[in-house]
Amino acid sequence: MLGRKLVERLTRDAILGGEGISHVLLADVVASTAPAAPSFEVESAVADLAEGGVARELLSGLPDVIFHLAAVVSGEAEADFEKGYRSNLDGTRLLLDAVRLAGTGYRPRLVFTSSIAVFGPPYPQAIGDHHGTTPLTSYGTQKAIAELLLSDYTRRGFVDGVGIRLPTICVRPGEPNLAASSFFSSIIREPLNGREAVLPVPDDIQHWFASPRAAVDFLVRAAELEGDALGNHRCITMPGVSATVAEQIEALRQVGGERAVRLIRREPDEQTMRIVRTWPGRFAAERADALGFRAERSFDEIVRVYVEDELGGQIGAAGGDPSRSR
Repeated sequence: MLGRKLVERLTRDAILGGEGISHVLLADVVASTAPAAPSFEVESAVADLAEGGVARELLSGLPDVIFHLAAVVSGEAEADFEKGYRSNLDGTRLLLDAVRLAGTGYRPRLVFTSSIAVFGPPYPQAIGDHHGTTPLTSYGTQKAIAELLLSDYTRRGFVDGVGIRLPTICVRPGEPNLAASSFFSSIIREPLNGREAVLPVPDDIQHWFASPRAAVDFLVRAAELEGDALGNHRCITMPGVSATVAEQIEALRQVGGERAVRLIRREPDEQTMRIVRTWPGRFAAERADALGFRAERSFDEIVRVYVEDELGGQIGAAGGDPSRSR
């Protein structure tokens, strides 16, 4: 989803870091759809980074910028231990090694999507930039190891890496996926489209959010940053909005009305609760702010972004008036 939106943004801008884009290669384990009418060449490849030799072949054109978004999501990584480590760790290591072996003097900017799941309890009231990474999930562990690899390969001069620790991206378009955080989007998206949504956790669960639009802005900003501004610490916690489930539901009510809220069905799930309880709920992302990363300031704004970007400003069968929240 983020890859598609990133390509749409690059197609619209046709510039990255002040230079015109000449060629984009889209690589995924499923076939990628090229954007409409790009002003540059777009090539697609069905490829699995965790297979030996694949990353080296993909890098044969020596791209200046690499966006590494490929990952197995949190719930799936917890349920399938081997698949999680294969995709999230082995694939990343093979990509980094392919860059290292690509040729003398080749040092591309590599933007890696990490996650706030690299943190684990106990938490302070707000997690600062120097809080240690002590994950309590397999997904978080895989991302934390990949962060260390990215920093070390950057230190050794093989790659110019930037890791961005994404908040939970909400409200995601499309269908629910296997991420443990998927319900955060579902309880907004489904009711706004006139469908029932299941809420597996209590209303007091607090979490850190940003919209897909903000996430794409993070990716572009990370690609354009000067390496000197980052120093040795190459992984940055992204800004976001701290909100409880109750505050999410209130934002839904403001946009979609009471009929939308009534489409949420509470169905507690212990496995989801065990994962979500280990996640942080608030950050002090001062370093990201200083580096020019920006996110929404309220969950109401995140909901409005979904209505504007995915629903064309109109709410579906649940009714309601999106202008009420403006």
